[in-house]
Amino acid sequence: MSGIFAIVTTEILPIGLLTSIGSSFTVSDGMAGLMMTMPGFLAAVTAPVVTAATARLDRRLMLCAFLLLLALANFLAAAAPDFRLVLISRVLVGITIGGFWSIGAGLAERLVPPASVGRATAVIFSAVPLGSVLGVPAGTLVGELAGWRTAFTAMGALTVGVLVMLFLLVPPLPPVQATRLGVLGGMLRGAGTRFALLLTFLVVLAHFGTYTYVTPFLERVTHAGGGLITVFLLLYGAGGILGNFLGGAWVARYPRTVFGIAAGLIAAVTLLLPVLGRGETGAVILLIVWGIAYGTVPVASQTWFSKAAPHAPEAASVLFTASFQATFSLGALAGGGVLDRTSPSTVMLLGGCVAALAAAAAAARFTERPTGPDSEVRR
Repeated sequence: MSGIFAIVTTEILPIGLLTSIGSSFTVSDGMAGLMMTMPGFLAAVTAPVVTAATARLDRRLMLCAFLLLLALANFLAAAAPDFRLVLISRVLVGITIGGFWSIGAGLAERLVPPASVGRATAVIFSAVPLGSVLGVPAGTLVGELAGWRTAFTAMGALTVGVLVMLFLLVPPLPPVQATRLGVLGGMLRGAGTRFALLLTFLVVLAHFGTYTYVTPFLERVTHAGGGLITVFLLLYGAGGILGNFLGGAWVARYPRTVFGIAAGLIAAVTLLLPVLGRGETGAVILLIVWGIAYGTVPVASQTWFSKAAPHAPEAASVLFTASFQATFSLGALAGGGVLDRTSPSTVMLLGGCVAALAAAAAAARFTERPTGPDSEVRR
């Protein structure tokens, strides 16, 4: 969980520092959004390749190697004299995400008794909202007080600390089943897996196409100052933690229902933000609801893929990571292009329409009678 926390925080840290980093290198907010786009695309490519290439190596040692790479990426970003080196550091972050997530996200069943796997998975994925509730606001605050480079330096030091703890506290984890690329192709033939991919694509596209640029929205539309934006992001993250554990009680049996509700709430929030988000009260209420809704998405998606391949948990994690990160990047890229050509409010409206499509897709098939080997993940 701590390792994923460090990764998630590093990955989304530029959200709170987007405008200050862009100003340092005289690039637009949309161009600065490449810091969010590049890691996801690299993660999508490296997730299956790296996991398959290292399938016969001890999983603990591989996790340590990826955290070392993450620490180097943070220190490189902190010292970068130009924006190109910042982007190179984000390439290293992408490789780390692809490898660490694919291996670590499915390790719960090897670390706890069978009866605790569901709760352990929720604990691992609580790192996602924790990265928002603690990592991003803290990084934004450090950036406000001491500059964005200090924020990346602090993340590098934190990553080194997590690396040491992981090496000392996690037992050796020799591979129990080699993950081959052919297994992924077999998973894609399942109807439940394909529908999980569709909903993951739509929800993640809508979320990161909008949330990546929430800071410009709060600055330009809500007219919130830097300190207030930090508080808003903190409350969003708190909502995410709540959503993670509320959804955790239901996702094991009803991943599609959780997906549909989350998509509907994200659609409502992003469509209402251009209207109600002009005031600070409306903006903060909507952000809290947004956090609760999105907090359920990663664990719901991972659970769905795991149910589709119960005998190949690492392969399920690879498919989850690759699809999630590819869509993450596409959303950030599309949102940045729209932002540079229109306005933050337009970004929110378009993202809301995509989330509404996801909610409609879930609702349209909700009443279908499950059949076939994927039936347990249809609801």
